[in-house]
Amino acid sequence: MKKTCFVAILLLTLGMSAQEKKAYQLFDKKGKKVSYAKLLKSAVNSDVVLFGEYHNNAIAHWLELELTKDVATKKEMVLGAEMLEADNQKQLNQYLNDEINQKQLDSTARLWSNYKTDYKPLVDFAKENKLPFIATNIPRRYASLVSKKGLEALETLTEEEKSWIAPLPIPFDANLPGYVNMMKMMGDHASPNMPKAQAVKDATMAHFILKHLKNNAVFIHYNGTYHSENFEGIYWYLKKSKPELKITTIATIEQKDIEKISADEYNKADYILVIDEDVTKTY
Repeated sequence: MKKTCFVAILLLTLGMSAQEKKAYQLFDKKGKKVSYAKLLKSAVNSDVVLFGEYHNNAIAHWLELELTKDVATKKEMVLGAEMLEADNQKQLNQYLNDEINQKQLDSTARLWSNYKTDYKPLVDFAKENKLPFIATNIPRRYASLVSKKGLEALETLTEEEKSWIAPLPIPFDANLPGYVNMMKMMGDHASPNMPKAQAVKDATMAHFILKHLKNNAVFIHYNGTYHSENFEGIYWYLKKSKPELKITTIATIEQKDIEKISADEYNKADYILVIDEDVTKTY
């Protein structure tokens, strides 16, 4: 009788295990499964965390907020994001300091269409905890200018406008694999200025991260995964300016099977966030 009960309990346990569904799994850069606790420890011991996301992925946004909350219990923090542009820092600061409300921020800053669902929780966490939140991205009109006329066009900006981008001249290595692949993906539509427009974003985000680093604090930066994948983009500019920085990178991928990743995904980042491709998208 005891043996029969044991077998029944074992089968029930196995059945429940088989039905368990996970939305994500973390891997290290060698493709080995790792725990969230390990990611958290690495983040706390870093100067900078580059959280590479898919902009419409609900799980990525949720994990950004959870990681931010958990790091905040252990270390002083600065937050920053690609999704806010440097010339809107004044309005962002006014909101953080309760000088304007959300409606006024909406009307004075160029917020992304998914701001309220995906990025407002991060900004509000900074507001509630009196943390700096940095608008790191280049104003899009200047990235567009580079796309049309090249990096040289930035020299025509006013001094105030130049204060919203990385210092000129901006270093650019056309042979970095990420920029090379961008040209390949665009095929016949590729222009030599396209990777330069990407680079000016990367360089500007790195510049504002460096400008707002604090001793004994972690700067968590939220950006599209392509901006920091393969230890390029923002990471490359950060290390070029300050090689001694301790940086943790996170890359996001979506796929059907979250229990393993292919060798092609190895070394994409220190931590690879694999999310079920069926997860709800925010737009």
